[in-house]
Amino acid sequence: MADQAIAGALPDAELEILRHALGVGDCGWERSYRNHFVTGPGGADHKHCVALVARGFMVQRAGNAITGGSDLFNVTEAGRAAMQEHTPPPPKLTRSQQRYQQFLRYDGGVTFGEFLRGCR
Repeated sequence: MADQAIAGALPDAELEILRHALGVGDCGWERSYRNHFVTGPGGADHKHCVALVARGFMVQRAGNAITGGSDLFNVTEAGRAAMQEHTPPPPKLTRSQQRYQQFLRYDGGVTFGEFLRGCR
């Protein structure tokens, strides 16, 4: 494992792996809800994960029964920072879009129309 993360350009394939491992969506704007990526030595993504390990952006653990024998990779804090550095800021939302995002976060068991009527 690298002692320090190596800064610089992050290939698209590696950026996609970091985003997928963290569960932040294709653009990297969603809240992270996981931190793992499973792939085996024969997998197309394995060489990218190994490159991310060499750069200090991931750590590698040997496969086990839960992973079906494939290696388990976790994103490090440096990997999270690199992913965020290569993610542009989200577009500015209109007031209507912001209100809809508030509704999606709301856990009140109401329809969007009911939510809007309650906000007035």
